[in-house]
Amino acid sequence: MKYKTVIFDLFGTLVDDYSGPGYEAILGQMASVLGVSYSDFRRLWSETYHRRNTGGFKSIQDNVAYICQQLEVQAEQDDINRAARIRHDFKRGVMLAPRADVLEVLSRLKSQGLKIGLVSNCTPGAPVIWPDIPLAALFDVAVFSSSVGILKPDPRIYLLATERLEVQPEDCIYVGDGGSQELSGAARVGMTPVLIRAPVKDFVVREEWNGPTIASLTELLSLIE
Repeated sequence: MKYKTVIFDLFGTLVDDYSGPGYEAILGQMASVLGVSYSDFRRLWSETYHRRNTGGFKSIQDNVAYICQQLEVQAEQDDINRAARIRHDFKRGVMLAPRADVLEVLSRLKSQGLKIGLVSNCTPGAPVIWPDIPLAALFDVAVFSSSVGILKPDPRIYLLATERLEVQPEDCIYVGDGGSQELSGAARVGMTPVLIRAPVKDFVVREEWNGPTIASLTELLSLIE
């Protein structure tokens, strides 16, 4: 077998991406709980993206509190907690609903003796939710940007995953929906990237990709077998 390991992106690959109208509605609910305008909250939420996804905030509560401080709003801690809970519950719902073929494909890969890894750009909530979702037990290693302080496409986050998996990058297929220039990043360290088609995100510019492409994870099996 040519490959020893498959490393996956999470959002937009194994579970649905959470951008779009539903996500904007959640941000609106958070703003309402805090008593601030949606536009002000949304602006600062976007501005704190990098910090939120690289461990600059220990929790979403800390991120929300920071936004309130910047807006000079004296929010009660209960309201900050409520706002954070709204987002947590929304994200948990997304993560608890893997795409239809995910569990079957992961089980097939495991039965073939492949190692399975995850590299995800995410906020502090994802690592907390991760152990509770059904597919987590099928992964050998999960690397979250908010835990390690590195975002894709930085080569270090891919190499950290391969080090923990005890494999070489050349032994890995990387599967992602193309957000955050993740496919190019995987290619630069020597992995074989595969694009899975997914709805376009509102806030991430996708990279141009002319390499291997699949429409579902089931198609991945033919690239490996």
